[in-house]
Amino acid sequence: MRALTYQGKRDVRVETVPDPRIQDPDDIVVRITSTGICGSDLHLYEVLGPFIDPGDILGHEPMGIVEEVGPEVTAVAPGDRVVIPFNVSCGHCFMCDQGLQSQCETTQVRERGTGASLFGYTKLYGQVPGGQAEFLRVPFGNRLPVKVPHGPADDRFVYLSDVLPTAWQAVEYAAIPPGGTVTVLGLGPIGAMAARIARHRGASLVVGVDLVPERLTRAAEYGAKCLDLRRYGKHLGDAVRDLTDGRGTDAVIDAVGMEAHGAPVAKAAHWAVGLLPDAIGERLMGTMGVDRLAALYAAIDIVRRGGTVSLSGVYGGAADPLPMLTMFDKQIQLRMGQANVWRWVEDILPLLTDEDPLGVDTFATHRLPLEEGPQAYKTFQDKADGMIKTLLIP
Repeated sequence: MRALTYQGKRDVRVETVPDPRIQDPDDIVVRITSTGICGSDLHLYEVLGPFIDPGDILGHEPMGIVEEVGPEVTAVAPGDRVVIPFNVSCGHCFMCDQGLQSQCETTQVRERGTGASLFGYTKLYGQVPGGQAEFLRVPFGNRLPVKVPHGPADDRFVYLSDVLPTAWQAVEYAAIPPGGTVTVLGLGPIGAMAARIARHRGASLVVGVDLVPERLTRAAEYGAKCLDLRRYGKHLGDAVRDLTDGRGTDAVIDAVGMEAHGAPVAKAAHWAVGLLPDAIGERLMGTMGVDRLAALYAAIDIVRRGGTVSLSGVYGGAADPLPMLTMFDKQIQLRMGQANVWRWVEDILPLLTDEDPLGVDTFATHRLPLEEGPQAYKTFQDKADGMIKTLLIP
């Protein structure tokens, strides 16, 4: 089959690799019909190279048609249409029973001290082959796939793999009071969808912050009050307080993470680690990694006293300094973590209708053949061509 593979920093290629096969009795093999490029894929492209090997298959946002099932699979059958959550979760362990599929005890990567395995995402999370490919082996075939109806285009359902549950959890964790206010930092795919979900769930004011004009325009079309970071810069907190009687918003969602602009020292550290041999770079990132915390610092500044900061952007540093005095003094609540996909599926599925309240049918800005994946990664990294969300079609 053809698959998009990692080959080195800023070097991904579509290559011919062996087809996946049934290995365990409850495995299924899915023929991929659509697969997204996620902002966190860019971390592999740029920063996390020490934790990934050349030839690893990328991607964790796939959906498609069941091609083959193992002998113990009864929940789906060949021909069924399914979305594959990015968490590789068993669905029946203690953590899964708590709705914490991202902490699944069956697939935790204990030798790395991390949570559940993820499709297409480094040695830190199990080094499981990903979904930017023509076919994908999926374990736990009775519990992991999300079965969806035939009929509507893939765009209707594919974001159940990651974007929708990640954004939904970001809003849930933000604990916005009824009719309350929220600032969303970063209007890429997750931030843009979080802003839409917050409005749908009743927030009276959603402030969206970014520095890419196309992202700001798109968020404004769905009711966000948008602030251009290029204009407000260090005065962003003051601008938000001016909109909220001097207090700041009830909640802030950081949908940026370690790719935040600013923090030139941390940016240089990311660049330098990416140039080291993998064995050295891996040890350095694991013990001394420093993130670019501009977005998190902004969130702490912007949120009102007693408010909540919800982190959905990925952070990976082991030595990040936090303004603990300010966080304590402001009584800030902080929630974070990988999305627990299956926990939110039942809340989201009723919204995936012809009325399309969240705009999923038109959410993708680009649909490209899988073979154009390498150029799509570069375009997305460069924030060029108005690219906000790309679906690859194998």
